[in-house]
Amino acid sequence: MTDLYHIGHVLAGPVAPLGDGGAVSGMHKRPVHGIVRITHVGIDIDAQADLTVHGGPEKAIHHYPFDHYATWRHELPPRALLDQPGAFGENLSTLGLTETDVAIGDVFRIGTAVLQVSQGRQPCWKLNVRFDTKDMALRVQQSGRSGWYYRVLEEGEVAPGACLERIERVTPAWSVRRIWQTLYVDRFDPDALAALAALPTVAENVRRQARRRLASRGAGES
Repeated sequence: MTDLYHIGHVLAGPVAPLGDGGAVSGMHKRPVHGIVRITHVGIDIDAQADLTVHGGPEKAIHHYPFDHYATWRHELPPRALLDQPGAFGENLSTLGLTETDVAIGDVFRIGTAVLQVSQGRQPCWKLNVRFDTKDMALRVQQSGRSGWYYRVLEEGEVAPGACLERIERVTPAWSVRRIWQTLYVDRFDPDALAALAALPTVAENVRRQARRRLASRGAGES
């Protein structure tokens, strides 16, 4: 498996209306064509609508594999959104790198910035509105095709045509796919949950979710 991946697009966008219900979202990402700066809370020209659940140091950069778009085009009615990257509000789009290949704690260099995988994405209801599909967020969650977030270890700049280079693997046994499997498929496996709750490289909100699940003794916490 190669550790160097071409970035198809770096994407950013403003907060803008989402649908006709009055909601706003920062999901409207478009490819950028110049140098951008990556800070500890994301791309400097990017925006999020609700900072209580989006953005911040543990969700600074969202990466969604363009590999999944063909499957979504097959599963959904025609959607112009799926003709190009940005449909899922991602900041980075690549081919050849998916949730199975990426582990929590993996460190990547992009331009002069250094990123670390912090958690998988937990989709929210705004995907339902964006795709005009009432259960789109649930579909994303159940499929495991959620993408992932990075924390920023070193701020820096990214120019068009940059590559994403993996430079370190800290907890390679914990792929993003395995995190999904633990939280949404094998939901009450005590050994897996205990290991996840103690995983130092995963975001604290994920560890907290695993601890709550353990404490519930199989009572069904989401």
